[in-house]
Amino acid sequence: MTNYFKNDLVSELPDITKIEFKKIDKSYFKVILINFFLVIGLFLAGLIVLHQFVFPDYLNEYILYLYLLFTFLFLLIFIFEKMSFSKRKYALREKDISYKEGLIVKKLTTVPFSRIQHVETDEKPFSRLFGLSSLSVYTAGDSSDDLVIKGIKKETALQIKEFISTKINE
Repeated sequence: MTNYFKNDLVSELPDITKIEFKKIDKSYFKVILINFFLVIGLFLAGLIVLHQFVFPDYLNEYILYLYLLFTFLFLLIFIFEKMSFSKRKYALREKDISYKEGLIVKKLTTVPFSRIQHVETDEKPFSRLFGLSSLSVYTAGDSSDDLVIKGIKKETALQIKEFISTKINE
């Protein structure tokens, strides 16, 4: 009886750290800032309304501390966003696409073209102002996008989409 099944040991693993990743467009940080300040404005407006109409009078002596806490929290979030922005990078290779992000919790996602069902580009209103787009990659068997790269130039996103579409149709 002949055994045709062979399962060799893998002795060398590919080194994903040697991939040359590209940074997302710097103007995407402006989009993040616009969204950030819109959220801050809404929270600040809510805090002011609560202060004027809901909080009891005895809390007025502590209101300065509440506003300082509010400012401190949003300053921390701003610093975190600024530091983590440079960690967002992507790489397009012959057989897959990778995206890494994260300052505290680092995440690296690699999707082989053989698993991709379809690719979409998306332009949100503020991103459109700066000529930016998002690229979403969907794989089989999942209803959500498996890889999203936000903040790349629209032309680049369309080129990557076309490249991936060509590869998955081969």
